[in-house]
Amino acid sequence: MYNIVIETDIPMKLVRLIKMCLTETYSKVRVGKNLSDMFPIRNSLKQGDALSQLLFNFALEYAIRRVQVNQDGLKLNGTNQLLVYADGVNILGGSAHTVKENAEALIVASKEIGLEVNVNITKYMVMSQDRNAGQSRSMKTDNSSFERVEEFKYLGTNLTKQNSIQEEIMSRLNSGNACYHSEQNILSSRLLSKNFKIKIHRTIILPIVLYGCETWSLTLREERRLRVFENRVLRRILGPKRDEVREVEETT
Repeated sequence: MYNIVIETDIPMKLVRLIKMCLTETYSKVRVGKNLSDMFPIRNSLKQGDALSQLLFNFALEYAIRRVQVNQDGLKLNGTNQLLVYADGVNILGGSAHTVKENAEALIVASKEIGLEVNVNITKYMVMSQDRNAGQSRSMKTDNSSFERVEEFKYLGTNLTKQNSIQEEIMSRLNSGNACYHSEQNILSSRLLSKNFKIKIHRTIILPIVLYGCETWSLTLREERRLRVFENRVLRRILGPKRDEVREVEETT
């Protein structure tokens, strides 16, 4: 680990400080009101330590840089890329064979520094206009087998093999409805001003519905669904229009 940190051009002073924080460390475990005896930590990182996440990022970055991505991979901005966020790695490729080779290379590079791929939550998906593409139900490497799925959630966004956003918008609207119903009493309260309720709508409800909307390619149908949802929330905040009240009085 220390060699990896040094290779990332971290000053030696900080490397020595990291060693001092991690060597000859001891911990205790609390269960209820009981506290265990002190025991030494001989390997790995301390759970909950602020350095753990930083050192993990260094290790994963080191493993990814060692992976020689096949030139047949999907090109983003003119280069082949692995999309990485925290501990989630997304391997893009023009074919299942390319993805398999890059996955095997990443697994080997990760094992060399003590990291392992979680096979249970690792999936692969084929996105193609050809419905018969990628008929195999799993992708097998040397010691692992990855299940093929029709859709999965990555960074909070639902991805489908047809690259359709309809399921994602429906999921966003369902989450927005759940948030709206949880805040319904506040939005209907006469003790709060309308401006304050609008702020609640913009800071709590709208971000849930519009999460990831920068990548959406909307049709008129999806736009109508989003407008119907927003109008329902605003109607709860602002109340019925005067024209609607007069119409009700005339009919009665």
